[in-house]
Amino acid sequence: MNLNKVFLIGRLTRDPELRSIPSGQSVASFGLATNRTWTDKAGARQESVEFHNVVVWGRQAETVSQFLTKGALAMVEGRLQTRSWQNKEGQNMKTTEIVAERIQFGPRAANAGAQGGKQGVGAAGGKEDAAADLPTIDIDEGNDIKAEDLPF
Repeated sequence: MNLNKVFLIGRLTRDPELRSIPSGQSVASFGLATNRTWTDKAGARQESVEFHNVVVWGRQAETVSQFLTKGALAMVEGRLQTRSWQNKEGQNMKTTEIVAERIQFGPRAANAGAQGGKQGVGAAGGKEDAAADLPTIDIDEGNDIKAEDLPF
């Protein structure tokens, strides 16, 4: 059995570029940065950053282009793919990229108003507006489910 699966959570390094191929299908590409922190043997904190190229196809490409901007947090689920081509000088080139199958957007920035950026919480853009949009679930409203019956 073979498996080619990638899960990444990171921030966009550039705005998505939306294009259409000759058949009319949409494709978007963007960069994603992920980081790793650890403590070395001397006790000093270390950090490394990896940069990934992500490609998204179809309707999802249009959605990504509409709602994500540079710096936005996103989770990408997909597969690795290596492409090769010849550049203008005739040299063979290769690149490995993530072909996204699913993208989940991170939380919207609290200061991104609806008027300026692609992402917006509301006209005021405040925390009160974001909290008002969150549903609350009260398990004591006459339901047959009791809190002590929940397995978690």
